[in-house]
Amino acid sequence: MSKLNGYPTTAPTDIKKEDVLKKLSKEQDKLSKLQDLLYANEKHSLLIILQGLDASGKDSTIKHVFSCVNPMGCNVKSFKKPTEEEQRHGFLWRIYQHLPAKGMIQIFNRSHYEDILVPTVHKLLTSKEIEPRYDFINSFEQHLLRNNTLILKFFLNISEEYQLQKLERRKSDPTRKWKYDKADKTEQKNRSKYLKVYKELFKRCSPEIPWEIIPANDKWYRDYLIATSVVKKLETLKMDYPKG
Repeated sequence: MSKLNGYPTTAPTDIKKEDVLKKLSKEQDKLSKLQDLLYANEKHSLLIILQGLDASGKDSTIKHVFSCVNPMGCNVKSFKKPTEEEQRHGFLWRIYQHLPAKGMIQIFNRSHYEDILVPTVHKLLTSKEIEPRYDFINSFEQHLLRNNTLILKFFLNISEEYQLQKLERRKSDPTRKWKYDKADKTEQKNRSKYLKVYKELFKRCSPEIPWEIIPANDKWYRDYLIATSVVKKLETLKMDYPKG
C-alpha cells in the first residue's frame, strides 16, 4: 500500500505543459474576479483544505495557485503539532479559531484531519478514542455547509520516488534546508500507514464533500487542477456585485 491504487501522480502524457500553463493563467484571472465578488457580497465563505504526505507540495500550491488573489480576502493557516494549550481543549478547538468569515477564503495547510492521521499512525490514542473523531468531523463540516461556508478538500498525491527525491533535496539545497527535519525520514517510512488511513478518510468523511485526489508530481498540472476546481466551486454561487 505504498500508493493509492488507481490514482495517478503525474500529468497525462497527451497534454503539453505550455498549453496547461496558458489555461492556468486564464483560470487565475477568473479566480481573482470571483474572489473580489465573494469579498464584496459577504454572504458566503470558502474553506480550502490541503492535505498530503511530507514534501507533497502544499506550500508550493498555496504560493503558486493563489498568487492572483487579493491578500485582504484570503488567509492561510498551517497546522503543526498541537501546542500545550491546544492539547488542553478538544481537537477541533484550534480549528474553529481559523474558520473563514463571510466574504473570505481560508486555506488550511494540513487541517483537522491530522488529528486522525497522526494518532492512528503513531498509536497515540486507542481506536476507541479515535473512532468518534470521524463523526465529529462530519458534523463539523456539515455545520460549516449550513452556515454558507463552501468546502474543498484536496489530497496532493505524489509518488514515493518523487517524495524521496524532494526530501533529499531539502538536505542539500540552501533554499530548502530550513524545511528539513530529521523526523521527515521517520515519517517517510510510515508512508504506507498514512496512505491506509487516508483511504479510510476518503471513504468515511463527509462523502457529500468529496476529496479531490490531485496528481502532484507535476506542479503545473497540480496548480491547474486546483485553480480550476476553486473557480468551478465559486461559480456555483452565481454572484453579482451588490447594488449601491
